[in-house]
Amino acid sequence: MAGRKESKGKGELIIAADKLEGFPLAESALPKAVKRRVHALKRLQLQYAHTEAQFYQEVHELERKYAALYQPLFDKRRSVVTGAVEPTDEECEWQSDREEDEDLTEGLKKKAVLEEKSDAGEAPKGIPEFWLTIFRTVPMLSEMLQEHDEPILKHLQDITVKFSEPDQPMSFILEFHFEPNSFFSNTVLTKLYKMKAEPDDTDPFSFEGTEIVDCEGCTISWNKGKDVTVKTIKKKQKHKGRGTVRTITKQIPQDSFFNFFNPIKEAPGDGEVDEDLDLTLTADFEIGHLFRDRIVPRAVLYFTGEALDEDMSIDEEEYEEGDEELDEEGDEDDEEDFERKA
Repeated sequence: MAGRKESKGKGELIIAADKLEGFPLAESALPKAVKRRVHALKRLQLQYAHTEAQFYQEVHELERKYAALYQPLFDKRRSVVTGAVEPTDEECEWQSDREEDEDLTEGLKKKAVLEEKSDAGEAPKGIPEFWLTIFRTVPMLSEMLQEHDEPILKHLQDITVKFSEPDQPMSFILEFHFEPNSFFSNTVLTKLYKMKAEPDDTDPFSFEGTEIVDCEGCTISWNKGKDVTVKTIKKKQKHKGRGTVRTITKQIPQDSFFNFFNPIKEAPGDGEVDEDLDLTLTADFEIGHLFRDRIVPRAVLYFTGEALDEDMSIDEEEYEEGDEELDEEGDEDDEEDFERKA
């Protein structure tokens, strides 16, 4: 859970600030009686962490409950996107349409009606490339998207989230639903994210809420020659003894969004952290959260770009707040320098 930063008042109690020089108070330096009381506070803090864990577990139960209430809306969205259902005029009425109609003259309105009639025979089914458009426009997803992925993602009909049942370990599954296509035989590709919402026994005070701890992909049953996660290269080999040359073919991995379903696993070892692997896993977990918390619930707003504008506004506000904090710290430093010179 992210903590809120609060400004310090001038009357705040500062303990031996000239000696600490920005370092936390060493527990070993405290008098025995004070240290004893600090230990009592730590026990209270531990109780707080476990109570907070219960809060996050109940939040997960609420998410699971409301996921069932949201699902009929998402099912209707899928029907409209795929063209299985044509929404009524009343369902399609939106404020911006009324504003545009008011701005049109009678002549333009008649022209628009005639154009719609002439194009009626060529009207697209549903909303073509709905999910592919989202992949192209969301920065974190577009970084994963390759040109050879796009023909496959044109067949993506829906993305859904399934939460674990109450009697199961905390987790959620992303399901990517595809119409029949020439690339693979799967109709659904899945990615399981395992979570925990409890303090770590070895470091309980680092607990900040629910976190993803592992993920599992699925096996994609690629049709022959259609696997976009590998590319075939040809190499010539010369026999050392006879001097004859032969051509061999070899498959090597290549970048693709569909590597998302084959996540890198942390190999059991001596406990040392591989920074590259750690960054890769962190990015994978962030993408899982992105799909679950933002893309799936607000898909149409990412399709139109409105959600991207909101995301950018939030990022700009956070950036400006960070600038203000830096400026305040800089001003304090300038005042101290001025006082020393005076």
